[in-house]
Amino acid sequence: MPEELVPVLSRDEIAQKVKSLAREISKDYAGKDLCIIGVLNGVFVFLADLVRELTVSVQVDFVRLASYGSETVSSGNVQTTKEIELDLKDRDVLVIEDIVDSGLTIDFLLKYLKQFHPKSIKVCTFIDKIERRQVQVPIDYVGHVVEGGFLVGYGLDFDQKYRGLPEIYRLKP
Repeated sequence: MPEELVPVLSRDEIAQKVKSLAREISKDYAGKDLCIIGVLNGVFVFLADLVRELTVSVQVDFVRLASYGSETVSSGNVQTTKEIELDLKDRDVLVIEDIVDSGLTIDFLLKYLKQFHPKSIKVCTFIDKIERRQVQVPIDYVGHVVEGGFLVGYGLDFDQKYRGLPEIYRLKP
């Protein structure tokens, strides 16, 4: 049976939220040596839009972490499948995520990043599903808070499907 897609955020709403986040980040990092770490795969759409709106110079790198597979709930077992290549020592690091729900992935990533001795680490997520939090993690910049449901579109996927949708939808099986 095909899944039903219930609209959550339109293209225009997404664009406004990205611009607002970019203004705040640009203000906070003015004159700083900012390194952005995107969490693959889902973040690539949001990260590309965000970087184009920033008014500060950044270097971008990616890390790939896996915890979902083909499930709609995190397994809780986070693994690094692509390492960071930039030198983060004494740099301001901003982690960019598409969605934070359980907090397990971000918690793992923050601990992983500390071994590189950055000057600072902050987290930006486009979607925050705070009610699903299993581990309390600091989220410094939030685009949109959702109540629940499994989201797809704008980089978010279910089993590698729906990433290319320009809006965000709740997946209703």
